[in-house]
Amino acid sequence: MRLLLLCAFAAALLCAQRTIEFTCPMDRDVRSATPGKCPRCGMTLVANLPEPVEYPVDLRVDPPQIPSARPITLEFRVADPLMGAPVKQFEIVHEKLFHLFIVSQDLEYFAHLHPEFDGDGVFRLHTSLPKPGTYRLLADFYPTGGTPQFAPKTITTAGYMMPLEAAIPRLNADLAPKHAENVTAELRLDPPQPIAGKKTMLFVHLTPAEGLEQYIGAWAHLLAVSNDLVDTIHDHPFIANGGPDMQFNIFFPREATYKVWIQFQRKGVVNTVAFVIPVTGLR
Repeated sequence: MRLLLLCAFAAALLCAQRTIEFTCPMDRDVRSATPGKCPRCGMTLVANLPEPVEYPVDLRVDPPQIPSARPITLEFRVADPLMGAPVKQFEIVHEKLFHLFIVSQDLEYFAHLHPEFDGDGVFRLHTSLPKPGTYRLLADFYPTGGTPQFAPKTITTAGYMMPLEAAIPRLNADLAPKHAENVTAELRLDPPQPIAGKKTMLFVHLTPAEGLEQYIGAWAHLLAVSNDLVDTIHDHPFIANGGPDMQFNIFFPREATYKVWIQFQRKGVVNTVAFVIPVTGLR
């Protein structure tokens, strides 16, 4: 009898240790003991979310000799990391299956686009690049059964010869208020001088706030890119409720200068503003 009781106790303990935990795939620090939606980004919480595994992405450009200021087609194919087979099932993230950010090497050009899925493993986008140079492409997608991916690719237009090191822009800090299509954004940092590896809080105040709407499933979208195109961060507000104020919590990975684009929607109009934030290393 004592042995049976011990076995029953061990089984109960093991079961307790296997308690289901629900986690946001996008913001993994958001966790719950019950199902629901992420209060930060609105995504459905996933039971016992697996550890992140990188999914290989193949990019093909037509024409292969990439022109500037002329039409091109970008094709993205995602492969299963174990079998290598094309992935054909994806989860919707912020109302889309695939988000693509395109940033020019000089950090002057920014685009947030959404390639179309053909249902057979290919995401396709018809676009153009405004001028000769190198561009960083950042693919944001969520394979079914996996975890959200943020895959970088780099392309260079035909005939562009400037070495990457020589083309790194030297940006000055720029935290001045920005006037977009129908809203003005003011930015305040805490701490005022961000430190690599430490939390930086970005407080954004919008004027006017009346008529703010969620843009593709979030109150705002933020992309931060280091001036050498190495480090990239895609984030959404830590605090936002449709009012004039929102807060982002960012961990800049290393000492560099970062250009930060933030997108909002007000009365059906998408507003994009940009700031430049120098980040120092630990002293």
